[in-house]
Amino acid sequence: MAESEYLIVTERGGEPVSQAQVDRFYQRYLWAGSFCSGKDVLELACGTGPGLAYLRSVSRSLIAADLDGAIVDLARTHYGDRVDVRQLDASNTGLPASAFDVVILFEAIYYLPDVERLLAEVARLLRPGGCFLVATANKDLFDFNPSPYSHRYYNPPELKGLLERHGFSAAFLGGSPVPEAGPKTRLLRLLKRLAVRWNLIPGSMAGKRLLKRLVFGTLVTMPRELQVADAKAEPPQPIAPDCPDTRHLVLYCQATKL
Repeated sequence: MAESEYLIVTERGGEPVSQAQVDRFYQRYLWAGSFCSGKDVLELACGTGPGLAYLRSVSRSLIAADLDGAIVDLARTHYGDRVDVRQLDASNTGLPASAFDVVILFEAIYYLPDVERLLAEVARLLRPGGCFLVATANKDLFDFNPSPYSHRYYNPPELKGLLERHGFSAAFLGGSPVPEAGPKTRLLRLLKRLAVRWNLIPGSMAGKRLLKRLVFGTLVTMPRELQVADAKAEPPQPIAPDCPDTRHLVLYCQATKL
């Protein structure tokens, strides 16, 4: 995947999204923030960085990094000198070893062609006892729709095995419970599954926004910077690490370097 293509699948501030998407951003950053107080933090594949100001406010230090130069420019333009944003490869950052207490990777692990290489790099960057925090889409849902640029999605047992081979222990949580299956929800999920099977769901963010308007009606504006005082997100809940989960839209992993 070329660098410029990441911008096509990145949710950016100022663009229309569903309220549920905004709530998920708040959920993941508030969860991460609970690990970052007084810590040295690195967010990889940060995108345009809607949660960076919040992370910077609670951490001792913060570096944000993304591979795509255009995305990095957008983040730098918004934050100026408030946040250290760099263009770096998540699997080969060139940053000093044992420099961080927390490394964050949200909704990006499936875009990386070599996850083993990524985990080796994260293990190198973290101090003993440090945390690697991951959020990823749940591939085991009935109506799961993979990104057209993705390589591979991981469920809890698969990711747990990878992490253990690289010297981590792992705990898993589920966020954004699947809505109760009333008649309308069942119909929408069936239609989505058929659309995925027939390759009818748009790959670009512009196409997906049009589809969201049809499904959700009125959309809201994605904030360029999350305002924590406005947060209404429920915290993710523990789930079993040794079996697939079919009850949550988002999977979270707290991996601790042993």
